[in-house]
Amino acid sequence: MQLEPVVFVLILVAAALVAGALGVFIGITIRKNTAEKEIGSAEEEARRIVSDAIKNAEAKKKELVLEGKEEVHRFRNESEKEIADRRREVQRQERRIQQKEETLDRKLDNVEKKEEKAAKKIKEADKKLEEIEALKKSQFEMLEKISGYTAEQAKNHLLSQLENELTHEKSVKIMEYQEQLKEEADEKARNIISLSIQKLAAEYVTEATISVVPLPNDEMKGRIIGREGRNIRAIETLTGVDLIIDDTPEAITLSCFEPVRREVARIALERLISDGRIHPARIEETIEKARREVDATIKKDGERAVLELGLHNVHPELVKLLGRLRYRTSYGQNVLKHSIEVAYLAGMMASELGIDPTLAKRAGLLHDIGKSIDHEVEGTHIQIGVDLARKYKESDAVIHAIHAHHGDVEAKTIVAILVQAADALSAARPGARRENVENYIKRLQKLEEVASSFPGVENCYAIQAGREVRVMVKPESVKDERMVPLAREICKKIEEELEYPGQIKVNIIRESRAAEFAK
Repeated sequence: MQLEPVVFVLILVAAALVAGALGVFIGITIRKNTAEKEIGSAEEEARRIVSDAIKNAEAKKKELVLEGKEEVHRFRNESEKEIADRRREVQRQERRIQQKEETLDRKLDNVEKKEEKAAKKIKEADKKLEEIEALKKSQFEMLEKISGYTAEQAKNHLLSQLENELTHEKSVKIMEYQEQLKEEADEKARNIISLSIQKLAAEYVTEATISVVPLPNDEMKGRIIGREGRNIRAIETLTGVDLIIDDTPEAITLSCFEPVRREVARIALERLISDGRIHPARIEETIEKARREVDATIKKDGERAVLELGLHNVHPELVKLLGRLRYRTSYGQNVLKHSIEVAYLAGMMASELGIDPTLAKRAGLLHDIGKSIDHEVEGTHIQIGVDLARKYKESDAVIHAIHAHHGDVEAKTIVAILVQAADALSAARPGARRENVENYIKRLQKLEEVASSFPGVENCYAIQAGREVRVMVKPESVKDERMVPLAREICKKIEEELEYPGQIKVNIIRESRAAEFAK
């Protein structure tokens, strides 16, 4: 009786298990049937989609085929139209070519006919020419018999007469034009130069190439020489200047090719003489102070020249070199004063001609800049000046004016010509330069020799301190028409062989005299 509840429970458990297993089986069976139905419907849907796709593809294919046929038809129509157009163009070109060929054929026929006519005319002309030549020959023979000249002799006679007449006419015309141009040019040049000179008042003081230092007494010479010459050796070594101590009373001469060093020595020696303490250490100290003072003076003089002329943007090194020209002389003429005067003259003449006066002043001031260091650098002062101007970035016009101011190259600008004229004017003014007697006499003799070297010259005389040469010619050798060319030839030879300031006038004189005596 006690086991019955347990058995009941077991039965219930077993029944529950059986019911659960049955439920699982039934669920599985139902799901399987449902899945089979879904698979079937999916396959049917897939077949439907494929069928629709095939139908759409067939429709698209037919549509594309129709479009392709239409495109091919359109392209064929266009091609046929283009071919027809080109065929018409070719036919038109063929017609034009055919017409040109016909025209060319006609022209060729005309040319052939003209050539035949020309050949006939040439033959007729040749016959007539032969007849003319024969007639000409007979006439020449007749003229030779009548005149007594051969054809060649008559030709030479006519040419000689024509040449003489042309020479005379040419000389007359040259003289007329020359006189006219000379009058006009001289008048204008005189006006310009006179106005420029009137505006410029330059002081001229000739300077020597040596310096003389005065002494308080002759005993000072011994102190300057020093024991065993140590003082004078120290001065000469430190300055590079030769001290000439001779019998000249109360004076010492300083000689040096470089003017700046001579000026340093002069200042130092004057201070030593004034101070009275003369020994090597004091000499060295004084010379150094004098050198600094001269350097400051050089800079100050260069700046004064630039400011006086109103020039700007001049390189500082060029300013110093301009200051050095204060101690440089040329034929006794101070080069800095000469350069300033050339700048003023060139600027004034440029203003009269309507040209930039500042550029002319700049070129005139720097035209002799090479002389500031021509004792230290190889070459002429012109080439040195050109190199300096190019080094310190001066303009091409200024460089060309420096290069051309002595005629080394042809002056190609008006500024260069003005600098040439101003340089010659400044150098040729009375008192501007001095020349020793020996060189002066040699120059006059050479001038007379050059003028006498031409055929037909009887005598020649240099007058006006060598600024004019008068040439007497033989009237039987030199005709009137030959005088103008002879003057030009003498001038050209003088320019080639002589060096002279300013200009030289060549005056040719030809005269014939007849004398008879009444008895």
